Amino acid sequence: MLHDQATLLLCIRHGETDWNATQRVQGHTDIALNRRGLAQAAALADALDSQVLHAVYSSDLQRARQTADELARRRGLRLLTDARLRERAFGDFEGHSFAALEPVHAQDCLRWRRRDPEWGAPGGGEILQEFQERIHHAVLDLGRRHAGQTLALVTHGGALDCLYRLATGQELQAPRTWELRNAAINRLLVCEERISLVGWNDCGHLDQVLDETGA
Repeated sequence: MLHDQATLLLCIRHGETDWNATQRVQGHTDIALNRRGLAQAAALADALDSQVLHAVYSSDLQRARQTADELARRRGLRLLTDARLRERAFGDFEGHSFAALEPVHAQDCLRWRRRDPEWGAPGGGEILQEFQERIHHAVLDLGRRHAGQTLALVTHGGALDCLYRLATGQELQAPRTWELRNAAINRLLVCEERISLVGWNDCGHLDQVLDETGA
């Protein structure tokens, strides 16, 4: 019975953007997919073509919506957007790479690299601990709302990093040893207010997306 009430989540990072390619911080800045990202989204939809999905959710930022749109369209589902699935806000740091920021904001960049749970970027950046709590609450809520169903959640790298930690019991400051690849499929189970890991970084479908696509 408990298994019947579990919610399977296919958690997907959005496809590539130009800012991903140049390692610029995106945060809440609303960036569209580039050509490679659009090809990744199409390959993702093909890979999940036979997968039953009861609902498709995405962050309300367009890079996530563009990635999720085909998944919903093929099933005749309305794409449901949820701002709680947004990337972490990085305030004044958005639009810049950390390599460029470091000479001017050395202390802030050090706290970011050390994954200080109490740090947020200047200019309205989100504190890491609060960001993880936002993502955690959102996923548990969706799990309760869709008990026993299978959902696609298209979100962002920072959100997926938080979910992996929550599912495996790793602290926020633990070094990251897992991948957060654009348009990879990551499977989690939500049951009785707990998140567990089923599979991570399923990216065989992305082998079809050639490097020159985003050129």
